[in-house]
Amino acid sequence: MRDLAPLRDVLEAHGLSADKRFGQHFLLDLNITRKIARLAGPFEGDVVIEVGPGPGGLTRALLETDAEHVIVVEKDRRFIPLLQELADSCDGRLTVIEGDALKVNELELLKGRTGHLVSNLPYNVGTPLLIKWLTGPWRPKSLTLMFQKEVADRVAAPAGSDAYGRLSVISQAVCEARVVMDLPARAFTPPPKVASAVVRLDPRPDPPLTGMLQALEKVTAAAFGQRRKMLRSSLKSLGGASLCEAAGISPEARAEVIDVAGFLRLAEASRS
Repeated sequence: MRDLAPLRDVLEAHGLSADKRFGQHFLLDLNITRKIARLAGPFEGDVVIEVGPGPGGLTRALLETDAEHVIVVEKDRRFIPLLQELADSCDGRLTVIEGDALKVNELELLKGRTGHLVSNLPYNVGTPLLIKWLTGPWRPKSLTLMFQKEVADRVAAPAGSDAYGRLSVISQAVCEARVVMDLPARAFTPPPKVASAVVRLDPRPDPPLTGMLQALEKVTAAAFGQRRKMLRSSLKSLGGASLCEAAGISPEARAEVIDVAGFLRLAEASRS
């Protein structure tokens, strides 16, 4: 990769700034983006997909790793020329896609290759994108994703904690999830109103299949939709007390104390 101008200079030269409509907050400190890339690796010749690269701070760090190729998906067309300049400087290792990541078919982008996800996710679509990647047809080899800290804590929260909820169960049923880095608001340009954190998710060797995931989504939606009620009430539409008993769970328990294994039993029982 040829020598590149500092990101702030590149943004100024292109007359670009963050757009609140897209939930943009840029990481311009290469020391931080390099640390995120290290936490996400090693990639060992695989492909990395990055969503919402903006000016390409994290992209630059990913291009310094052992990834064979980096694919970026950017919805804001203002950044496409800037990202294409970066692509032109790195000998064909970067592909720039203009599009909405919620609609992109990652399997088509990868063309049979294996891939990882690494992204400073736009705040306004972070959770829908995570659910797409956890439950969709493409299963990444790993996901290293930055969210608002509140969302990151929910992804990795254990049963019984205040942050534990539907997102925790679905994430941890499919992957091992842990928060690997906290970032203060001042690390970003412009600074958001909240802190952020990076979560690393590594897929389990035997994740639930599609049918089980659909059942798990249905059960967790009902259970956490009325999380202060006993499961016999919150799960009434799915069988209530009899469903709990079939799964070996007390009907008097509440959603926040049921671990991931318990919810998987409830999901299995709801399918029979």
